[in-house]
Amino acid sequence: MISRLGRLIIGFIREIGQITLLMGKILKYVPRIGKDRTLVLEQMSIVGSDSLPLVVLIGSFTGAIAALQATNLFDKFNLIGIATPFLGSSIATVVFTELTPVLTAIVIAGRVGGAMAAQLGTMKVTEQIDALEMMAIDRNRYLAMPRVISALVMMPILAVFSNVVAILGGFILTAAKFDFSAFTFFDSIRVYFIAFDVFIGLFKSLVFGGVTALIGVHVGFTTTGGAEGVGKSTVRAFTMSAATILILDALFGYLI
Repeated sequence: MISRLGRLIIGFIREIGQITLLMGKILKYVPRIGKDRTLVLEQMSIVGSDSLPLVVLIGSFTGAIAALQATNLFDKFNLIGIATPFLGSSIATVVFTELTPVLTAIVIAGRVGGAMAAQLGTMKVTEQIDALEMMAIDRNRYLAMPRVISALVMMPILAVFSNVVAILGGFILTAAKFDFSAFTFFDSIRVYFIAFDVFIGLFKSLVFGGVTALIGVHVGFTTTGGAEGVGKSTVRAFTMSAATILILDALFGYLI
């Protein structure tokens, strides 16, 4: 048992080191973004515009659920009248700082991170990556860098859209359930709005996007075992990304 635990710990540390080294290799090619803009723009379309409908759908229900839980809590203790001037701002705060960054990142981890691992894993087991290296094309420049940069750029943008629809979803639910007026809800947000909350959420989205892409690329590059291995890599990429997102979010909450 101790031996197995030791192997797991060593494997975990080794994998962190491999991902860190991969990040360093990708950063080396960042100055080439202009030359490789076609590759980057293609991946930005996949991460951004192709994921937008799903992000908007999840964001709208995220705001509605946040509003539902907040109103139910205040209503349970007959405090809904007292909480009315603060309800919009409380919903906006939790949406901006926690719900939108985390849920959007997990959606992207499932849709994009898993797809990256599957695509690159298929290329690995069918020796397409070996063929690129035979043609003197660095896989980190041609395959990894565009995916990581696109996730870094597009995740905060997706978070902005998710924030907007989440606030609208929260307002619609409170208006339907407790007959809140638009002025009451949005004036509460205006009065108690703190720009730092939005910046924290966008920074989290930036970090989560980069981590998701790095894990997806790393898992894809280390795929073995044919079609079965590709399937395992897809699940593994999503599992690792989701766990890392939640761990990082807890660390952000403790430090910030």
